[in-house]
Amino acid sequence: MNLVNIEDVSVVYGTAAVLDGVSLGVGAGERVGVVGRNGGGKTTLTRVITKAEEPYSGRVTHTGGLSIGWLSQHFDLDPTQTVGRLVMGDRPEHEWAGDAHARAVLDGLDLPPLDAVVGPMSGGERRRVALARVLLERHDLLVLDEPTNHLDVEVIAWLAAHLASRREALLVVTHDRWFLDTVCTATWEVADGQVHRYDGGYSVFVLARAERSRVAAVTESRRQNLMRKELAWLRRGPPARTSKPRFRIDAANALIADEPPARNSAELVRLGTARLGKSVYDVEDVTVRLGERTLVDHLTWHLGPGDRVGILGANGSGKTTLLRLLTGDVLPVTGRVKVGLTVRPAYLDQEVGDLPTHRRVLEAVEDIAKSVDLGNGKSMSASQLLERFLFEGERQWTPVGELSGGERRRLQLLRLFLLEPNVLLLDEPTNDLDIETLTALEDLLDGWPGTLLVVSHDRYFLERTCDQVFGLLGDGALRHLPGGVDEYLARRRTRTSAPPTTTVAATVRPTGDSRTAKKELVRLERRLAKLGEREAALLAEMAAQATDYVAVQALDEALRELRADKAHAEDAWLALSAD
Repeated sequence: MNLVNIEDVSVVYGTAAVLDGVSLGVGAGERVGVVGRNGGGKTTLTRVITKAEEPYSGRVTHTGGLSIGWLSQHFDLDPTQTVGRLVMGDRPEHEWAGDAHARAVLDGLDLPPLDAVVGPMSGGERRRVALARVLLERHDLLVLDEPTNHLDVEVIAWLAAHLASRREALLVVTHDRWFLDTVCTATWEVADGQVHRYDGGYSVFVLARAERSRVAAVTESRRQNLMRKELAWLRRGPPARTSKPRFRIDAANALIADEPPARNSAELVRLGTARLGKSVYDVEDVTVRLGERTLVDHLTWHLGPGDRVGILGANGSGKTTLLRLLTGDVLPVTGRVKVGLTVRPAYLDQEVGDLPTHRRVLEAVEDIAKSVDLGNGKSMSASQLLERFLFEGERQWTPVGELSGGERRRLQLLRLFLLEPNVLLLDEPTNDLDIETLTALEDLLDGWPGTLLVVSHDRYFLERTCDQVFGLLGDGALRHLPGGVDEYLARRRTRTSAPPTTTVAATVRPTGDSRTAKKELVRLERRLAKLGEREAALLAEMAAQATDYVAVQALDEALRELRADKAHAEDAWLALSAD
């Protein structure tokens, strides 16, 4: 039974039809993810479904007595009220304190103290308060517009598990692809005024879209190649991503039969070394404090050429501070940061600023450079790069001041690439970006031969672009996490970990003369070659066993362990070769 039906609904803004004759419904207990380009009509669709906005034509019907809990992107909270008053209302403390559901929500969302006043809070804290208020109420349908914004990876994981366990129907607009896969049983794609429905989460949506493109004989090679690469990466990943497809995928698998891995890590390291030399950043016994808090305590860390590193940590743990330490904007209390002579860094912060609002998009890009060197003999003009980031045709001549927040973020990234850096420091790069733009960015980074350091709560983006993950766990140490995000979440859950070790990079240095050092370098080179061969063999075996989910899971675990060993060997080799 459908809780909501919309029949032949159209919404027109000016001369543009955001929704054009759309008919669909939300069933009881159904969990639907809504995806699409920024400005494509996703939020409009939720406003129509909740009856917050009347359609230009068509009809929207609700079942009798339907109760809807709605978290919009623009929520209003009384700044004079306390957290407890807004979340709990008039319920006495003894009543909700004994409610297991209420305690789970308060703890899971890591809310500020209940007696705290909302006025001075950050946007992220206010969003968690608004989300808690919706989750604590009882509804038939939850409509959540970008619920993961400003949440760290730990809270996102809790929210996904919480929503998956609830019985209400759910309609969620999000660009978080891991969240879509974990929570949703259906996906709606809003594009060109229409809504296309797919059974399953994001990975099934990618598979179905690839199949639809094949059947329709799509000739747009750029979009098709992006889709094939994305599909190939998904199929090589954890089996949960593709364990429940509800349509025939044989034809889709044929699309990726000869698709190589998304990137050749060994080749990128080689190219990165050519552009950067042997040294990028050496953090030596560094301590950083913010007021009375010690964010980093006696940290020694080596970041080498071609490294692709993701940084995880709770909000306020020091992730942004770590990036600013490398750029020189934050000075350590003790220790030093040694920067390689050939390092040309580019830093993307969380704020969208420094854009010439009086210029047109193409002019704003060509002000930096008319083309960009992508490495390995490849280059791209400013106009081509704009097209790759979905600024097509006349959109390139739009004044920057008229762009949406997501479009400004895209333009900010483009201008960063045109500086031709060999080190990219990205702080929450996925903010305000839609899935299509994220896919384009990931594809561009696949062939970029520099050192990449990413701070992000977007689990999918981290796993897709980074080869190693490190975590700030709140004790001043930076720990290597061979198990990636899963290991980080496990350590955060248990609040216990291996004995603190602030020295991340390998510090093995042979004693004796330079001859001994050379022998050790040769040994490490041989070991790296063998590990590389084993890695290639495992990847080939995973591709051959793509339909055997149990086998793929075992191979994936072996691959993670091998890559951890390889990372340690590379660190040791880099440390020796720098001497």
